[in-house]
Amino acid sequence: MNQQAPIASDDGAHKATRSPGTVRLTMAQALARFLTRQMTVIDGETVPIFGGVFAIFGHGNVAGMGEALHGIKDVLPTYRAQNEQGMANAAVAFAKASFRRRFMACTTSIGPGALNMVTSAALAHVNRLPVLLLPGDVFANRRPDPVLQQIEDFGDGSMTVNDCFRPVSRYFDRITRPEQIIPALRRAMQVLTDPSECGPVTLALCQDVQAEAYDYPESFFAEKVWLPRRLRPDTQERLAASTAIAAAKKPIIIAGGGVLYSEASAALATFAEKHGIPVMETQAGKSSLPDSHPMNMGSVGVTGTSAANVLAEEADLVLAVGTRLQDFTTGSWALFKNDGLRIVGLNVQSFDAAKHESLPLVCDAAIGLSELSAELGAYHAGSGWGDKAGSLKTEWQAAADTSLAATNATLPSDAQVIGAVMRARKGDTTLVCAAGGLPGELHKLWRAEKPGSYHMEYGFSTMGYEIAGGLGVKLAKPESDVIVMVGDGSYMMLNAEIASSIMLGAKLTVVLLDNAGYGCINRLQMATGGANFNNLLQDTHHVALPAIDFAGHAAAMGAVTRKAASLAELEAALAETAGETRTTVIVIDTDPLITTDAGGHWWDVAVPEVSERDAVGQARRAYERALAAQRVG
Repeated sequence: MNQQAPIASDDGAHKATRSPGTVRLTMAQALARFLTRQMTVIDGETVPIFGGVFAIFGHGNVAGMGEALHGIKDVLPTYRAQNEQGMANAAVAFAKASFRRRFMACTTSIGPGALNMVTSAALAHVNRLPVLLLPGDVFANRRPDPVLQQIEDFGDGSMTVNDCFRPVSRYFDRITRPEQIIPALRRAMQVLTDPSECGPVTLALCQDVQAEAYDYPESFFAEKVWLPRRLRPDTQERLAASTAIAAAKKPIIIAGGGVLYSEASAALATFAEKHGIPVMETQAGKSSLPDSHPMNMGSVGVTGTSAANVLAEEADLVLAVGTRLQDFTTGSWALFKNDGLRIVGLNVQSFDAAKHESLPLVCDAAIGLSELSAELGAYHAGSGWGDKAGSLKTEWQAAADTSLAATNATLPSDAQVIGAVMRARKGDTTLVCAAGGLPGELHKLWRAEKPGSYHMEYGFSTMGYEIAGGLGVKLAKPESDVIVMVGDGSYMMLNAEIASSIMLGAKLTVVLLDNAGYGCINRLQMATGGANFNNLLQDTHHVALPAIDFAGHAAAMGAVTRKAASLAELEAALAETAGETRTTVIVIDTDPLITTDAGGHWWDVAVPEVSERDAVGQARRAYERALAAQRVG
């Protein structure tokens, strides 16, 4: 017969009973306590796997989650942000900068507060990055319905705005009873730490249930250490992959983000050197090898170097390691020209490993490269292929140096600004960017020497990620000099986390390139025959053009600011502010039309078949010619 032990209820007005080995907590308190008990091991030290919780409180989470987080604030920090999308972007960046070994949670009110995180959920989903999203939800008991900010679906009484998270979450659950968090949180941790399922988890927390008490088993709060699972390759898949590689005369390796998440840079370098195979990097995979490594040909695809793309065109085998093989990487599947091309997809996720008729090799990148190398034995691609790669890299570096060189131009190019930043700031620097024209130039030109020192969100190309992402990177890597490069368009969309960075003492250096509009999309518009329309501010419908004082705006949030009138002034400002302890914003005007001509590849952007404008007709004919090079299927 179970013995019952009396305990005081929360209000002390009556006595409740509970079973031995349980603790009575509200659902929100139990959730918060559970988070503090999840651990991992970094460099031999056991540390909390959750780096903190970002919270913007409102009705739907302030009473339940707010009180619960207050109770653990000395164990798990709660960070106050300015915008729900911004804080969720920062949380995603924290996970990316931590190579998915640690991550964060985010809690919001119901309604617009919750929906503001949907974009962040999508970018985490696309990029395979872990984040725990805890939006408030409506009353499970439905007594006060409809509550403030509640939608009402005429045909589905269970529908809430949080259902928008379903397609962009790896795991979704709505908590309508307090005991439901026991299986839900365990499942959440499995997803957040699984190398193949990894991505956002959404637990929608009904606000009345957050406040309900339950007798939780003490075992639920036992400390648990989560270590990365390293999948070994299937013997038959490994043999098929090694056989294909051994037959190749012109093999290449495309390194994706999976190399970094597996911390497989050393294994990649050893593999490439031993077997004489040139390496090229995706946006997510850039910094997998040092830029100076002789086997690193740099970026590949639409924003690729000439060295990487020439080799990719000739390649008879692609070893795709930890990459989704998205359109920018493959030149919309028109980059590879060799009719005998084979692809080996080395990936922890079978969905990615088998794309485009690849030979799948489902395994961890570090383990897979090591075992595959042993299987290949003395195989080497040959000195001729290696010599060609070396020659092409030398040619590319000369072209890149020209693009990066200093100039006295009134309006410098993005590339020239990149050159100035690299000259002024060396050492332990992490570069953060996301959307617009800058990612293409940075992919080609930024010279990353340390794994993770290049942080680009380009899977979802999320405008507004940059500053919030920089904050997340700084929280993950406080010792690093975090430099955020952002265009004026992205800055205008989401800049408020500058204030958060100052509040948290997380110093960023923001280099803001002002080209007076959406310069990247304007160039794409022109390239597809379109008229200059609605992208640059001067081409919009307007009565007066805004004279935006970006330096003054950032200063109003507490940042140290400078307005550089030239590249020389930019370099001086970067050097002068290197020792600042507060976030610094340096603004420079740039030319919206100039881009690096060297390198690059066609990208499939559909052009109208019918138009009254001759420029569109010409662009359509060029588009149809380019389509002929695509490898369908």
